[in-house]
Amino acid sequence: MSSADVISTLKSRGYKATRQRKAVLEAIADAGGHLTPGEVYRQVRRKHPSIGLSTVYRTLEVLASLGALCEITAPGNIRTYTLGSPEHHHHLICSNCGTVVEFTTHGLEELQQRLEMESGFAIEGHVLQFMGQCPDCQGRRGVAPSSPGPN
Repeated sequence: MSSADVISTLKSRGYKATRQRKAVLEAIADAGGHLTPGEVYRQVRRKHPSIGLSTVYRTLEVLASLGALCEITAPGNIRTYTLGSPEHHHHLICSNCGTVVEFTTHGLEELQQRLEMESGFAIEGHVLQFMGQCPDCQGRRGVAPSSPGPN
C-alpha cells in the first residue's frame, strides 16, 4: 500500500490527511521496513520538530486500525510498524533482538480452507509469525567459548 493509498483510505473513512499523519506515513514509507514508535518519532522530528511523541502514537494507532499500517508485536511487547499490504505477508521475528523480516508463502489458502471445513469457522483473516534467532544473533551465540588446552 502506498502513501497515496493510505491517504485515500483515510479520506474515505472520514479522517483528515493531516500534516502529522502525512509525516508519519512518509517516515514509515521511507524506511522500507518495520519501525518502532520511537524510530518513527525520530524520523518525523527531523523534518517536523513540532510534532510530539503522543501525536505519533495516536497516528500509529489510527493508521493500524484502518489497516493502513501493519503492526507487529515483537518479544518484550515491542511494537513495530510498516505500510500495510493488500496481499498476505507474514513475519519472522528474532526473539533476541526483535528484527522483523517479512515473507510471503503459498499454500496457506489451502490450509485456511481445510481449517474452515474441519472446524466450521468462517475465517476472516490470519496472522502468521515465526519466532527464532536471526542470523546475527545466532552468530553471537554460536561462538563457542575457548576451551582450555590439554593438561
